[in-house]
Amino acid sequence: MRVLSVTHGPTVPGGLFDEVVEGAGHELERWVVPMGGAPRPPEGYDAVMIFGGSMHPDQDEHFPWLTPEATFLADVLEAGVPALGVCLGAQMLARAGGAAVKPASEPEVGWFEIELTSAGREDPVLGTLPPHTEAFQWHHYTFDVPARAHELARSDACTQSFRVGNAWGIQFHAEATRAMIEAWLDEDADDVLDPALLREQTQGRIDAWNEQGRRLCEAFVGEAERR
Repeated sequence: MRVLSVTHGPTVPGGLFDEVVEGAGHELERWVVPMGGAPRPPEGYDAVMIFGGSMHPDQDEHFPWLTPEATFLADVLEAGVPALGVCLGAQMLARAGGAAVKPASEPEVGWFEIELTSAGREDPVLGTLPPHTEAFQWHHYTFDVPARAHELARSDACTQSFRVGNAWGIQFHAEATRAMIEAWLDEDADDVLDPALLREQTQGRIDAWNEQGRRLCEAFVGEAERR
């Protein structure tokens, strides 16, 4: 398959998910949106993955490249190309699907429990996760569930996952490696109440969390392969 990896900066790559795609022998094409350029039309890809960033999904006046990205993702949804959005990527998918994006009632930075809904437990991608799990988060925004979408997971603060057609959005960072989290802590330590505690928690949890992330991405890739 040809898979597009959409990223928004050097410290927010596809991480574990890119590794899964390339490890399965698929062709991975990268679009670093702030660098300009344009991807192929959506029909030129067998799957699209969209990752995180420090910007927010409604800050077009500061990051004008968000507008063409939203247009491209709306076309991805219309074409039915399998898509998986993570954090900002999930927010952009929700926006492309016509849902509101907005500040969350409270930020989630660190490890927070998420719970799968009944639809999530039955979903072929989200259902690879335990019904309750501690997920790594780093976000200040959330989204409404798009029309005709199903909510797949929640936390105390907000929706954590949805599915609309062949597209999945996850607010949590299932793609994040230890090195990525360390880079974020170096960049945005002021965003964290206790960086030392977060490093300690991550040390004890990251290996098991990466196994969950790997299973989730493998399930998404499997859905795209079947299509």
